[in-house]
Amino acid sequence: MLKFYHQPLSPISRRVWLGLLEKGIPFEPITVNLQGEQFEPEFLSLNPFHHIPVVVDGELRILESLAILDYLEAKYPEPSLTPQDPAALAKMRMVQMVITNELTTKISALFRAIHASEPDVATVRHIATAFDFLTEQLGDSLYFGGDNLSLADITAGALLPLQIRLGVELKGHPKIAAWYERVMARESWQQTEPDDDAFDTWKKSVLLMIQRRQKKS
Repeated sequence: MLKFYHQPLSPISRRVWLGLLEKGIPFEPITVNLQGEQFEPEFLSLNPFHHIPVVVDGELRILESLAILDYLEAKYPEPSLTPQDPAALAKMRMVQMVITNELTTKISALFRAIHASEPDVATVRHIATAFDFLTEQLGDSLYFGGDNLSLADITAGALLPLQIRLGVELKGHPKIAAWYERVMARESWQQTEPDDDAFDTWKKSVLLMIQRRQKKS
């Protein structure tokens, strides 16, 4: 059986978790304690960069969430999470990369803003610009893949719940808000959404990690 090394509250891990559930792929979840377990020799033998997630399928080891999603899509083509139309495929990839490069990179700033006296204006503007782009790509469709869920929805839908818990608002982007409610109602999102206690514990550990990094720098 496929082994899935992850941390349940990580939005990067959640991408793969959602993909596995939406495609109905049997897997063995293995939680990695990010308080140090990722630096142990056993895990470093899987990923020398000490990052999650990692998928092991037989003799094959796969790093990087987007590569894992592509592998799952190729090996388990049904139900399909990739549109066949070239323009729709390009849109899906654009959304995935904007989520990865423009929004996921702002998570640390959102955590730091929790105890800040004023919001980080540059971060707020950057997120708004990304949401404008996502609104344009979504248009009047149910999902970024049109009428059907796609890897773009999984990539975006793994991150936005965390952003909202960290204070990001969708009131200026009603189409994204409606899309968000739509994906959050799906069983896979309900199954992977952490409860408040688990999130608060994780949030405290992330804030502590950020503080330690700031002291070292």
